[in-house]
Amino acid sequence: MISTHWLNQRTPHWRRLEDLVARAERRGLRALTHAELQDIGVLYRQVATDLATVREHPSSARFATHLNQLLGRAHHTIYAAGGTAGSSAWAFLSRGFPSAVRSHLVHIALATGVFVVGALIGGALTRTTPGFAAKVIGPEMVATIARHEMWTHSIVAIKPMASSQIMTNNMSVAFMTFAAGITAGMGTLYLLAFNGLMIGVIATACSAAGMSVALWSFVAPHGVLELPAIFIAGAAGLRLAQGLLFPGLLPRLDSLGDAGRDAVRLVAGCVPILIVAGVIEAFVSPTDLAVFAKLSVAGALFVLLAAYVFVPRRRAS
Repeated sequence: MISTHWLNQRTPHWRRLEDLVARAERRGLRALTHAELQDIGVLYRQVATDLATVREHPSSARFATHLNQLLGRAHHTIYAAGGTAGSSAWAFLSRGFPSAVRSHLVHIALATGVFVVGALIGGALTRTTPGFAAKVIGPEMVATIARHEMWTHSIVAIKPMASSQIMTNNMSVAFMTFAAGITAGMGTLYLLAFNGLMIGVIATACSAAGMSVALWSFVAPHGVLELPAIFIAGAAGLRLAQGLLFPGLLPRLDSLGDAGRDAVRLVAGCVPILIVAGVIEAFVSPTDLAVFAKLSVAGALFVLLAAYVFVPRRRAS
């Protein structure tokens, strides 16, 4: 016999799924927010587990019938929706990715915090430990900074090739940071902290050489896109780790599957951002453009990125 306490716990979840399915049946999946679409997937698996539990008790046949019908409707709602690849891609980039970012701000804040802590540690060790900078960024780069020279001038002569190489490198970092989440998040945390450490070392070494303006006028134009993309990729890795470590009411494999879908949405949306960042890093950042102009470009790009992520777009009627 199914206990009343168990029913009281599970019934709100059934009603929630029924409400979401009914709305999707009336107006389509586009009527649901990104968070609600995520809820449908999670609730579908929870109710499937509940159905298996209910079926073990013959006296609960009416609940089994209700849940079986509900799951049938939910399955049709989830898997019958379709659209052209182009429209799906546009819907994802215009609404899906920004919504995914807004839904994972805690993960992004944590990833950003780990990076910042790494940068602070790198800066502190560079100031207090002789030879530390050379161990992290190499003696040649330390010597270049000591000569008050930027190491970026070679990019200007091979802009198209450099742009491609920069994009490839940035995407590799992003995907590695995301995929390392499968190590219970330890790999993701390490990569975020290490990349932060490198920035801290370089910034401190340049500051000591009186090159802060040269450094940040180079970093700012592409960095306002590149760094947030890396933080979002880090958030994807942390979301993957969350699904692995904290499955909640779901079986661990289902929890990991849901987390993986969330994480893939986050890291996939970083790709066009990193492409734009790579173009700017090759064609704008290393040039002799005035510092004010470079910082203006950085400010404009940051505002555009913030608007893209935080200003919701209306769905087409």
